[in-house]
Amino acid sequence: MKKNNKAVVVFSGGQDSTTCLFWALKKFDSVEVVTFDYNQRHKEEIEVAKEIAEDQQVRHHILDMSLLNQLAPNALTRDDIEVKDGEDGELPSTFVPGRNLLFLSFATILARQIGAKHIVTGVCETDFSGYPDCRDVFVKSLNVTLNLSMDDEFVIHTPLMWLDKAQTWEMADDLGAFDYVREKTLTCYNGVRGDGCGECPACELRKNGLDTYVAKKEVSR
Repeated sequence: MKKNNKAVVVFSGGQDSTTCLFWALKKFDSVEVVTFDYNQRHKEEIEVAKEIAEDQQVRHHILDMSLLNQLAPNALTRDDIEVKDGEDGELPSTFVPGRNLLFLSFATILARQIGAKHIVTGVCETDFSGYPDCRDVFVKSLNVTLNLSMDDEFVIHTPLMWLDKAQTWEMADDLGAFDYVREKTLTCYNGVRGDGCGECPACELRKNGLDTYVAKKEVSR
């Protein structure tokens, strides 16, 4: 991959997008990040993203996506909807319909404005909650559509697509960002930084991956 390329990272300040930020900083000479404000349940997410972007000295764009909140009532946009896993084949209450479709579309439009050809996102099909817009086939399809829509040649990168959470921790470690990601990011659905509340589905997934990776690392020493 050429080093004189520019990338935009879709950035929430969580474990996955922060790992992707460190990945992009290694791969590209110029990196900017974009965070979407859709009146999400915890504004802390945006504050964390701001702090990390400033700390890593990358330009930070915050785009107003409040319309998504109006269209997609769910546990991430409403305080009165319980965070819970899907049952009997249903999607979790945290699924936001159209979120990645809109986020990646607007990130690509932004990329065009700032002269970037690469969009990086932390979606993953291996350790995920069944969200259809995290699938590889969706991302590849959207990449083609966006290129056709703007008659351009953007590339959407998904460095975590085939990694489970333990492997994502390993990637952060390989990038020299293990402690940073563990301490500075916000993954918790209840808005608790670092290791989180330890009870919500996001925290459980994160902790299981962390425990698996740490145990593997201890064995290999």
